Amino acid sequence: MALKSFRPLTPSQRFTTLNKDETITAKRPERALVYSQSKSGGRNVYGRITSRRRGGGHKRLHRIVDFKRNILDIPAKVQAIEYDPNRSARLALVAYANGEKRYIIAPLGLKIGDTIVTSNKATTNDFIIGNNFPLELIPPSTKLNCVELVPGRGAQMGRTAGTYIELINVENGSAQLKMPSGEVRLVNPKCRATIGEVGNGDHMNQSLGKAGRNRWLGKRPRQRGVAMNPVDHPNGGGQGKSKGGGGRQHLVSPWGQLAKGFPTRKRSKLSNSQILVRHNGRKPRGKK
Repeated sequence: MALKSFRPLTPSQRFTTLNKDETITAKRPERALVYSQSKSGGRNVYGRITSRRRGGGHKRLHRIVDFKRNILDIPAKVQAIEYDPNRSARLALVAYANGEKRYIIAPLGLKIGDTIVTSNKATTNDFIIGNNFPLELIPPSTKLNCVELVPGRGAQMGRTAGTYIELINVENGSAQLKMPSGEVRLVNPKCRATIGEVGNGDHMNQSLGKAGRNRWLGKRPRQRGVAMNPVDHPNGGGQGKSKGGGGRQHLVSPWGQLAKGFPTRKRSKLSNSQILVRHNGRKPRGKK
């Protein structure tokens, strides 16, 4: 996998760096595993914009991804590595021995022809890339992806390109996981996880090169609050930059919500008790 730069025949190509993913082997998705869905443009059922800066973009088909991995003890063979316009990671099309096909998040190093399995029992030689087991069977210090937060709910953590979750230990009826942010939290050891880290790690190093490529992704332009008038935004106003306005205040949203340095996580959230170390290295209140 490598980044591709261009000879600047146009102004935008001078700044464009795209991900040249040579692992992709199929251009068209599996027909039975896709469905169409109309775009909302950031609007709710009343037609009002609730999520700003969305709209336009290329048409997309949604892939049905198997996050539960609930076909047990039946080997599956990787048939293709595909691009997914709805996520940064690549997808692997796997065909089970019983004839069923499914998409999974493609771990780094998974290739066409590889055989993977999902099981509730494992030996030392079974912990290879792409296999899926409960956390209680996986040895410590293993890199994981697609980890469940609640047993049976399906993978919710470690699904984006280039990320992995490290299993620290399983003790006292809980599994300790180190998240990509540095947070250390407890999870039920019955939760399932896939061995390996997510592929396509160069996704974050791309440079789109021009505004139009952002529009192709369905992202509309973003206007700074400091460039607006006071009637339009709390940070607006001022003749240029001034102490009374023009962005010298604390940065806020158009409705006055603080944007920086303000914790938005609820203190009463039930899962707070499962966090041992926060992403900033601090321990939660009440824990020594």
